[in-house]
Amino acid sequence: MAHSTNSPLTLVVLAAGMGSRYGGLKQLDPVGPHGEFILDYSVYDALEAGVEQVVFVIRKDFESAFRNSLGKRFENRLSVDYAFQSLDAIPDGCQVPSGRTKPWGTGHAVLTAKNVVDTPFMVINADDFYGRSSYGILADYLRESAAGPSAIDPYSMVGFPLKNTLSENGTVARGLCQCSDDMFLKSVQEITDIRKTTSGAAYEDASRVTVELTGNERVSMNMWGFLPTFFPLLEERFRNFMTSHGGSEKAEFYIPFAVDELIQAQRATARVLTTESSWFGVTYQDDKPIVVEALQQLAEQGTYPSPLWS
Repeated sequence: MAHSTNSPLTLVVLAAGMGSRYGGLKQLDPVGPHGEFILDYSVYDALEAGVEQVVFVIRKDFESAFRNSLGKRFENRLSVDYAFQSLDAIPDGCQVPSGRTKPWGTGHAVLTAKNVVDTPFMVINADDFYGRSSYGILADYLRESAAGPSAIDPYSMVGFPLKNTLSENGTVARGLCQCSDDMFLKSVQEITDIRKTTSGAAYEDASRVTVELTGNERVSMNMWGFLPTFFPLLEERFRNFMTSHGGSEKAEFYIPFAVDELIQAQRATARVLTTESSWFGVTYQDDKPIVVEALQQLAEQGTYPSPLWS
């Protein structure tokens, strides 16, 4: 496998929701020709892009199951570490409201990795397939960012066309991006319940008014590039979130929410990187056959060895 001698990179995998979404790790669906999970392809592609460390953000209660079923297969290929997202993993002085049962979202998940990450890092969802070229372009931009001095933090995000990320089987949540002409992120808005339509896509805004989309809009699929300097800024944003929303039983602290605030405050930039790769994931069980077929085709084309790990 190709490894870069340049700046070491880390892959942070947000996997704390895996057990709850699938009813436990045992039901985690194999989708590759030899029983591989989507996560296997993510780690493989990250290795090809020169990543030397992977950090899995998981729930403490399925640590041993995760280590034994997934973590151990990567341990002889790169450095493997774990961070634990829990309801009470919050900064000193913050409090958990009595009715709250689940952690605080993707921004909070990244924050839990702050003690095990000290290199430029990528962030991905555990159950999304982003494609080989996405990791390559993100790794290149991260190294470039780390090499050059900057007055404000340079981040990056891989943007996908909305139409390539919709499900035939239900609604989806996406980070809708507004970009400048030179593809820097101006703002990102977390939109829920986006449904596929004959002309593109649509969702209802807070006033229950239907908003039509073309499908060509650039969206965030939670594939980000950050420098370690992001962590103190992220913690600051999370403290602010806890002050305003900490009493809520449902409010979530999303990565785009934090990045958007830093961009508006002119403390960070985020370059939107365009990828030729297709995104796919299993949002609904009925999405699985589409993923299985796509991975079968990639194996037949020789994009991936089959089995993936020999």
